[in-house]
Amino acid sequence: MARAAGVSQASVSLVLGGKWRGRVSARTAETVREAAQQLGYRPNLAARSLRTGSARTAMLVVPALTGDFFAQVHAGAARVAGEHDFGVVLYPSPEGIGRAPDPFDSARAALDGVIASSMAAEALSSLQDGGLPLVMLDSEPSDPMASAVVNPDIADGMRRVAAHLLDLGHRRVAHLAADVPSWTFRLRARALHEALGNFPGAELVATRGAALSVQDGQRAADELLALRPVPTAVVCDDDVLAAGVCKAARRAGLSVPGDLSVTGFDDLPLATALEPELTTVRLPAQEVGAAGMRALLAVLDGQRPATTTLPVALAPRASTGPAPH
Repeated sequence: MARAAGVSQASVSLVLGGKWRGRVSARTAETVREAAQQLGYRPNLAARSLRTGSARTAMLVVPALTGDFFAQVHAGAARVAGEHDFGVVLYPSPEGIGRAPDPFDSARAALDGVIASSMAAEALSSLQDGGLPLVMLDSEPSDPMASAVVNPDIADGMRRVAAHLLDLGHRRVAHLAADVPSWTFRLRARALHEALGNFPGAELVATRGAALSVQDGQRAADELLALRPVPTAVVCDDDVLAAGVCKAARRAGLSVPGDLSVTGFDDLPLATALEPELTTVRLPAQEVGAAGMRALLAVLDGQRPATTTLPVALAPRASTGPAPH
């Protein structure tokens, strides 16, 4: 490669090792990179790991691989990782609340750190026992296990939902909560309760918990729609539950949003596949993953990043309308 680039072997080593700045010119660095590309050069990662003591690999742990939200989180993390010559191993931990098994016995030797999205901290204890840096996404900011925390502004998202419904005249609001004992869902419930409690004449008439599926959302919605008087709006902890509410409303002979307004959370592709399209909170999933990877890189560089809070947005669509008289 040095012959192809017309430079010394030392220059090639500095450029490929990322240590060229201030030691060789930018023009030389570009020449070496072009030669590497033309020759199909790939670094020997195993040899480099032995030399540097770093695997340059992070693990992203998510509750499931079935949701688009976590796919977007992975895309953001992988993009930033690629920019820094890191790899990302994706590992699903079912439900994200019980203790996750160590995915391989040598995990601590093969990883530089762990990024965990929307999971209870205790689910990660087996991975963290060996002292790996742990960056938590969508998690309790004061968690002592976390080296850094990155959160979308979940509370603000729920406040935006409440303000939207109150502006439309809704005063009897039900909450279809996710039956998952994690920080992010507890925060949604608390923020909604406070937002409605601070508005004169408004009330949270009922809360029902459901597993994150359309079928369970529908069953829980049947109970909410049996209340008398019927709530004029149902706030759901995610878009899948909201789809179940819309299905239950149709089967009960209610129109959405004429008789019942429905909101979701996450802004999954499902939100615009429903008819009417779903009012929901848009979470910056890719940026959450990207910020998580940047936080892990900072920790590995000896820094202690402050908690990062990313803005969210309300996406008002046709599933919400004025409260029925």
